[in-house]
Amino acid sequence: MRALVLIGFSVFPALAGADTRVPGIDDLVALKRVSQPAISPDGARVAWVVRKANWDDNAFENEIWLGEVQSGNARPFTQAKKSSDAPAFSPDGSWLAFLSDRDGKRQIYLMNLSGGESRKLTSGEEGVTRFAYSHDGKRIAFLAPDPKTEAMKEREKLYGEVVIEDEATNPRHLHVIDLETNAVRRLTTGTFVAGDFDWSPDDKEIAFDFTESSDPSFGVTSNISVVDVETATVRPLVTQEGPDSSPRYSPDGRQIAFTTAMLDVASFYYKNATVATISSKGDRSIRLILQGFDEDPQLLAWTKAGIFLSANQKTESALIHLDPVTKTATRVALEQPVASNFSFSAGGVDVAFVGSSARTYPEVFAGSTKGGAARKLSDLGSQLGSFALGQSEVVSWKSADGTTIEGVLRKPAGYKTGTLASLLVIIHGGPTGVSRPSLLGGTYVYPMEAWLAKGALILEPNYRGSAGYGEAFRSLNVRNLGVGDAWDVMSGIDSLIAKGLVDKARVGVMGWSQGGYISAFLTTHDSARFRAVSVGAGISNWVTYYVSTDIHPFTRQYLKTTPWDDPEIYRKTSPMTYIKGAKAPTLIQHGDSDQRVPVSGALELYQGLRDQGVDTRVALYKGFGHGLNKPKAVRHAMQENLDWFNRHLFGF
Repeated sequence: MRALVLIGFSVFPALAGADTRVPGIDDLVALKRVSQPAISPDGARVAWVVRKANWDDNAFENEIWLGEVQSGNARPFTQAKKSSDAPAFSPDGSWLAFLSDRDGKRQIYLMNLSGGESRKLTSGEEGVTRFAYSHDGKRIAFLAPDPKTEAMKEREKLYGEVVIEDEATNPRHLHVIDLETNAVRRLTTGTFVAGDFDWSPDDKEIAFDFTESSDPSFGVTSNISVVDVETATVRPLVTQEGPDSSPRYSPDGRQIAFTTAMLDVASFYYKNATVATISSKGDRSIRLILQGFDEDPQLLAWTKAGIFLSANQKTESALIHLDPVTKTATRVALEQPVASNFSFSAGGVDVAFVGSSARTYPEVFAGSTKGGAARKLSDLGSQLGSFALGQSEVVSWKSADGTTIEGVLRKPAGYKTGTLASLLVIIHGGPTGVSRPSLLGGTYVYPMEAWLAKGALILEPNYRGSAGYGEAFRSLNVRNLGVGDAWDVMSGIDSLIAKGLVDKARVGVMGWSQGGYISAFLTTHDSARFRAVSVGAGISNWVTYYVSTDIHPFTRQYLKTTPWDDPEIYRKTSPMTYIKGAKAPTLIQHGDSDQRVPVSGALELYQGLRDQGVDTRVALYKGFGHGLNKPKAVRHAMQENLDWFNRHLFGF
């Protein structure tokens, strides 16, 4: 009788010894994760968020923890019902503000670090999405969506809910609350959607970016304006075409740095943005200050210690220091190769972040912006103590056109060469996502550790278009979607076969979003190479996708045309074009309310496969969009994938 993996536990043999076990599906779904570290102004404390699964309420919930940098001691700070997140210290370090949905909509709460009850600051009808303290600590600025107008309510009363496509809706605006009086004032008005913002050092102004609508199709241009906090007078600052965002004041308040595509409205999805500055008052000429940096930066902060960015660096992610005078960018030498979620002390000398590696679970660290050793404050890696885990490493190969492709190869615990292994290929989304070597595999809907325990190898290719490898690499699948991606995946498989590691008759492939699209392309185009395929929220037909997605510009940028002007490129890159060649058993998983990749694509692929007599199954997740964000849905999707590949690849 063959062994089985069941929900919540595993009866696969653990390859690393009798005192360990393979994590089951519920183990993987329930793993706690850290995010959103916030360091105190003096660098002495760090608050962060821990996510956990609440199976009873079928929700992932967040709580805030508080750690002391010097001692390393940490404790839970909030323990209310539902979630609390987005912690922020007051400028004097004595209070912690945060967002919580404990009473319904997400509102701002305030709690003294010495303890006591939390104080609710806001009670807006639609809640709060973002907030920030003024430098003097007397006020908090926040973003809140506008409630429905009386006209909208009357329209719904007469006609029910009607959505007018491409109508500018859901405006979101800046407000400010006085912490002494609790008085709230609105600072901006209009139909636009305010996004990221920053207080001026003297607290007299706030710079903010905004788009015309919350509809992503309007996102080809975002601009930056400045609002006077006392008078609520708004003046435009950056008004050029293309996305301009993330304004950050210089420490002296004279300049504002921001990220920009510099008038590019046709290719910013895959080309590098850059960093520029503009005078906060007066001269509106734009000066580029980032030179010779071939990646897409995220602007974090402008402190007395300089400007800080974050960026992918191949399979790593890094903190980057930018000198605004010399315009040079230098990676900060942190010990953790994968670092993100950065937060800085008042002077920019101390930094908190989430760090990990191929041997360490993601944890909260506190260190210096000069680099070097950092202190680990969280201890979520202890969850993995009894698990037999695989190992991961970076590998590379040449694709069909000679391009060097990297990927992550995962091997079972105690792996030894000598026998041909089954291979599972798991393809990331994006396409500008990136797979990284990590201590644990399979924390979304793909139970990697169960398959590793079965003796399989897992390949996660960073196919052309992936982040971290420069603009030219990210541009290689422009007008080449699916086709070039398939070259990269297939050549990676062939390289492992040529090394004598993989049984070419036992290969499966899967992925979500763009990874689902590539899996769909492979199941119709190179189907004979695979024993089984899983398509998660994947595109099957670029024509129907183009007319129904909420991000029409994405398709126009990557295919450089519309289906009406060049139907051939849409045909060439669509999985449905090759449906007659489909043979591999294919599982399809999709949220039925997905606006990013509408569910019609899943149903189109499903019917096409059925018409070819292919063994296929579709699971539609009711009420979910592009991702699954509830524990039981993730559990089901993971179990479906486990069962599908166990049956078709491992034969039980």
